[in-house]
Amino acid sequence: MNLMITNRAASQTKAIGAPTDFLSYGTSDSALGVVLVARSSKGVCAVLLGDNDAVLQADLASRFPETTILANQIAVRGDLAKVVRFMEKPAEGLDLTLDMRGTPFQRRVWEKLRAIAVGRTVSYMELARWISPLASPRAVAGACAANPIALAVPCHRVVRNNGDLAGYRWGIERKRALLQMEAAI
Repeated sequence: MNLMITNRAASQTKAIGAPTDFLSYGTSDSALGVVLVARSSKGVCAVLLGDNDAVLQADLASRFPETTILANQIAVRGDLAKVVRFMEKPAEGLDLTLDMRGTPFQRRVWEKLRAIAVGRTVSYMELARWISPLASPRAVAGACAANPIALAVPCHRVVRNNGDLAGYRWGIERKRALLQMEAAI
């Protein structure tokens, strides 16, 4: 089944001749609930976690408001399988071609997050120091919260200075479960 999500802004943009961005997405049940994977022609631009398809589809549409979004399970089948397999066997890693869309600062933070090994955590302060001596842990936390590519950009591996879990866009229980799965390697 193909489901197309559009919004007025995307339709108006298309009407005046501006290029339109297209995303294909698919969903699957996983060990952590429902997972949605979306990709552009450049790579995976979203991995979202939640409890139901409708909420994840709305989240995707809100994150990419000037984009034509098409449900296309076949187009994302390989990427979706890799994400689900990663949740079952994190030691095998997650190798996806990514299309990271964010500010230059967010993309720097997300690249540093990708360098954190499976089974390891870092504090917001430590991550800020990796970015720049002047980077703020609060700004780093904001970039983590804005991350649309769960698991492949592992913001779940960032904790408070004392080791306590801090917020996670997809729920603190999912963060705890991910860290436990990765620690068991």
